[in-house]
Amino acid sequence: MPAIGRRRFLQLTGAGVAVAAFGIGPAAAQVGPVRWVSPRGTLEVIDDFGYWVAKKMGYFGDLETVVEPGPQDGTATVKLVDQNQSDFGYPSPGILSLGLEQGMNLVSAFHIMAGDVFDFAFQKGKAPADLKGLEGKTIVLGSAGWQSISDPMLAAAGVDLSKIKYVEVSAWGQALAQGQADAALSWEGLRAQWRGQGLDFDYLLGKNVSVFPANSFVIRKSDLDDVAKVEAYEKYLRGWAMGLEFAWQNPRAATQIAMEQFPGLASQMNPTVATESLMQQLGLMHAHWDKRNAWGFHLMDSWQTYFDAIAKIGQVSKVFKAEDVITNRFVEPATNFDHAKVKADADGFKLSPDYAAVDVEGIRAVL
Repeated sequence: MPAIGRRRFLQLTGAGVAVAAFGIGPAAAQVGPVRWVSPRGTLEVIDDFGYWVAKKMGYFGDLETVVEPGPQDGTATVKLVDQNQSDFGYPSPGILSLGLEQGMNLVSAFHIMAGDVFDFAFQKGKAPADLKGLEGKTIVLGSAGWQSISDPMLAAAGVDLSKIKYVEVSAWGQALAQGQADAALSWEGLRAQWRGQGLDFDYLLGKNVSVFPANSFVIRKSDLDDVAKVEAYEKYLRGWAMGLEFAWQNPRAATQIAMEQFPGLASQMNPTVATESLMQQLGLMHAHWDKRNAWGFHLMDSWQTYFDAIAKIGQVSKVFKAEDVITNRFVEPATNFDHAKVKADADGFKLSPDYAAVDVEGIRAVL
C-alpha cells in the first residue's frame, strides 16, 4: 500500500501522463454518438441512474449515446475530454481545477451534484467529532488524484495538510476495514453500497461538514462554438434531466432500472440498500433547490468559494473566475421538457414485487 508523496501526486496528475486506452476512439468529424466517461473506473454502480432511466424511457430520442467506465485514474475523466476521446466527463471540482491548471480548455456545463457528495469513512466507533480530528491521520484513496478532493475539505476545516498521510489502494474500502488506514474517502451512494458489501463504517458526511460543490459534467469549451454540437448536447442533457426528474418522482423505479443494467450488483445490494444508495445521491443532486430550481444549475458563489479556497492552499497557482469556467447556458434547454409526462411515466412504472416492498419513507427518515 504505497504512500502518495507530492512528487508522485504531481506525476499522476501531470498533463503529460498518458491515459490507458479502453475503447474510446477519436472524435468523428460529424456529431456522432455523444460520449460520456465515468470518473470511477467502472459503470457497475447505481450512480448513473439518470442515464439508464433516460435510455430505458427513450428520453434521448434518436440521439446515439455511449458511456464508458474509463481508467480509475482520478484525472482521466478530464484528460479524455481534453484529448477529444470523450465529449462529457464527470469530475469533482478538484479534478476539474487540476485540468484547468494544466491548461485544458474545459467548461462545466451541467452541475449534477450541487451539495458536497464526499464523505470520510471510519471503522466503527473511531470517527472523530469533526474533520479537524483527521490531522495526523492516514487516509486511503482509490486514486492519487482524489487528493485534490480531500485536501480542500480538510483545509477548510483548519487541518494542517502537511500532517495528513495519503495512501493509494484500488480496494480502498476493504483497506480501511482491515485497519490499513484511519479513514477512507467515500461518497453518497457508495456509502450504502459499501454497507451492502458488509463494509459497515461510521462517517463524517460532506453534506454536513462542507459548503463546497461537487461533481459536474464538463465539456471542451471550444464545443460551445459548434452549433451542431451544442444542439446535440442540449438534447443529451435534456435526456439526463428527464432521467433525474423521473428518479425524483419515483426513486424505486429508477433504482430498479439501474440495477437491471448490472445483475451482478444484486449480490452486493438488496433493493432497499440499492434504493438508499440512489436516494443518498439524489438528495444532493436536488440540493439548494430554493436557489437553483432546475437540474444542472450552477450556483456561481458556491463555485467561486471553492476556487478561492484551492488557490489559498496552493492546489492551483491562481484563482479561477467561476464565470470563465462555468456556464448555465444548457440549463434552460435541458429542463424544457414535459414535466407532467415524466411524472406520469414515473408514477405508472410497474415495479417488481421486491422494489414495490421498499419503504421509501423509511429510507428518507435516515438519510
